[in-house]
Amino acid sequence: MVEGRVKNSVRNIGYRLISQVASIVLKFVSRTIFIYILGVEYLGINGLFSEVLQMLSLADLGFGTAMVFSMYKPLAENDEKRLTQLVALYKRIYTIIAIVISVVGVALVPFLKYLVNLDQSIPYLKTYYLLYLANTVSSYLVVYKTCILNADQKNYLVSKYNTIFNFISLIITSAVLLLTHNFMVYLIAQVIVTYANNFYVSHVAERLYPYINNKVEKLPKEEGKKIFENVKSVFIYKVANTLVGSTDNTLISVLVGTITVGFYSNYSMVVNNIVLFINIVFSSVTASIGNMVVEANKKKNYEVYCLMQQVSFLLSTVAITCTYLIINDLIYVWLGKQFILKPLVIVAITLNMYFSVVLMPIWSYREATGMYMQTKYVMVATAIVNLVVSIILGKILGLAGILFATSIARISTYFWYEPKLLFKQFFEKDVWNYYIGILKNIIVTLVVVGASWLIFRNFVAKNWFILFAKAFLVLGCSMTLTIIGYYKDPYFSKLKALIYKVIKR
Repeated sequence: MVEGRVKNSVRNIGYRLISQVASIVLKFVSRTIFIYILGVEYLGINGLFSEVLQMLSLADLGFGTAMVFSMYKPLAENDEKRLTQLVALYKRIYTIIAIVISVVGVALVPFLKYLVNLDQSIPYLKTYYLLYLANTVSSYLVVYKTCILNADQKNYLVSKYNTIFNFISLIITSAVLLLTHNFMVYLIAQVIVTYANNFYVSHVAERLYPYINNKVEKLPKEEGKKIFENVKSVFIYKVANTLVGSTDNTLISVLVGTITVGFYSNYSMVVNNIVLFINIVFSSVTASIGNMVVEANKKKNYEVYCLMQQVSFLLSTVAITCTYLIINDLIYVWLGKQFILKPLVIVAITLNMYFSVVLMPIWSYREATGMYMQTKYVMVATAIVNLVVSIILGKILGLAGILFATSIARISTYFWYEPKLLFKQFFEKDVWNYYIGILKNIIVTLVVVGASWLIFRNFVAKNWFILFAKAFLVLGCSMTLTIIGYYKDPYFSKLKALIYKVIKR
């Protein structure tokens, strides 16, 4: 069973890394074509509407996570009947969710004028928004089938087919833009490909688990009630978490301007792709952790967690250093000097990125253990702090203030509370070792960033060749300094041994 978990985890990570690399390349090509044909105003609208629809998708939050969590045990026990009952239950739920999102989304149309802050009006704004809404609703028609792939450690299949359809989407939408220069036709093409992607992956799930379409009696009321209790906690947590991470563009549009959303979205696209790339390592093993939580003891779980935390320490330091030193060079070479943001904004962006990476092991175990009941209200507090501080600092510092507010909200709430809860209730260990590890990582990161900045501060990339050369050198330098910083750590040695073992196997 352990060998199976390792094999599935490595395969998931491998497929998703390849998928993410392909996705990054596709997004850069697509974004470049988009900017040069439609301009930064439409880019700002794209960022704003995407975030509004992400907040609308709060109706889903809780069910997807609870759905995967509830499947771990029946999958481990090969209980096909219960899995079929769960899929049938979630089909009913997601049908309701699709209807709710559609109704609420249409109801928001009259309020769009208060969110879009441009010097000149954009025609067909409401039609564009409705096409974004149709794109969002499509996934809820089939997602109840594809969740079983994630729960059964086969999310590499989802990554594989998403990459294929992303490539198809890039070709079609780019061709549409180049031929028509029409944003509406671009969005229609995007919606069609999204629907095709979702329905095909659904078909794959049906082929691998044909029994999910069987007719069975409904899940017993007591079991359904238990699932909904868990869903309620997950829902509150996820709603608050989304409000923390998905209100920046809306606040930027209202307080600073919709065009600024366009400028910032270039940076957020780069950072989000780096974070997603790193998250592959952790999210790909979440199902394996869920399986291990059911079968293994706390000591084994803690050992695995410590190895994951070591990985996050190493990756966070290297990622922050490379992003801070290279991102402005990338934007300059890619889009031009006029798209570069102020240094204080870069500090805020990398600070938010640090918290996103270093907490990934904690989040993986939270997902795998279903520990939402006790953490839901601290995330509500995070959302409230983030909103209040964003408004205050946004008026004082503009874009940088809104971004700093997110870090302040995280530090003051769940950054310290979630680890404390996980260590106390699941690992049954003192959390102070975790806090000391975080403090050490912050010091190592600051030293590595500072040393790398001193070395490369006069190295400015003016073209793609020099940019790649600088990126390679900064990556090598930051990796070397980070390894030096952690070389004597006991879990660094264990991690090396595990990597050698996996490669050999």
